[in-house]
Amino acid sequence: MEAPPFDVAAALQFVVNGKAGHSDADAKRDAIESGLRDAGRTGVVRFAEPGELVRAARDAAAKALADGSAVVAVGGDGTINTVAQAAHAAGCAMGVLPEGTFNYFAREHGAPTDTAEALRWLLAARPEPAQVSAINERVFLVNASLGLYPDLLQDRERWTARFGRHRLVALAAALATLLRAQGALRLSIEWDGKLREVRTLTLFVGNNQLQLEQLGLADPGVPAEGGAGDGHITAVILKPIGAVAMAGVVLRGAMGHLGDAGAVEHFTCQRLVVEPALTLGRRRVKVAFDGEVEWMRAPLTIRVLEKPLWLLKVPRAPADA
Repeated sequence: MEAPPFDVAAALQFVVNGKAGHSDADAKRDAIESGLRDAGRTGVVRFAEPGELVRAARDAAAKALADGSAVVAVGGDGTINTVAQAAHAAGCAMGVLPEGTFNYFAREHGAPTDTAEALRWLLAARPEPAQVSAINERVFLVNASLGLYPDLLQDRERWTARFGRHRLVALAAALATLLRAQGALRLSIEWDGKLREVRTLTLFVGNNQLQLEQLGLADPGVPAEGGAGDGHITAVILKPIGAVAMAGVVLRGAMGHLGDAGAVEHFTCQRLVVEPALTLGRRRVKVAFDGEVEWMRAPLTIRVLEKPLWLLKVPRAPADA
């Protein structure tokens, strides 16, 4: 794996999810440009509304590749995923200035979550390979899922649009989704030469060791932070259970002991093919990846990609240094 050319004198291409001209947008631009000046570096800050984000990310990635620079995502999981799609396809380096709630991808690779600190960290970083996976042809960095979890994300967005983006609102929306979860998916899952028919409320596939560790699902032999990945993803199957048992599973997950729950089964693999039992005439299934929800044609192929994402990161010092 050969890293793309990276010239620190070339202008970084920042992609920000939002509309230019607002006070928050102006503050972001000022913070980025001030940090660049202090470090003697240059950059271009591009603002894009949600409908324009894909095009802006592709344009910025193409410019970064041509200049030997990097495209930098400024935002939450959805923005980072969109920029990662473009950077991975173009083959250029990518950086992140995280602004999400959990920031699993950024934190796994050592990036600070404070914007000013993250920018200083970014300007000292160089391209390193980071594992990415895909569901069909869509790249994901943290997780992909189908079943209950995509419904939970959509319900959360509806609740926050009505009542505001607060943790208590998100929790209430999640509980409402869980309490009305009735129908189980019937899936045919093929991996490592095995074929199984399962009934599940949700199939969750994790690509992020930090998130898996916090849920109590990580392989103890894999470092939670800083590595390029071990070439595997973790599939999690939640068996059909009642509302009371579901509350217990949620509690175990919050405490980092989801792997001990009797209703949860998990295994690692490099690739799995999922065929849902769909209503006659339907060939699409609702899936989520890195917080985004989309309808995809079945069967679903979920796999670790051979080609890495070249992520700007500062190498961690050895533990015994």
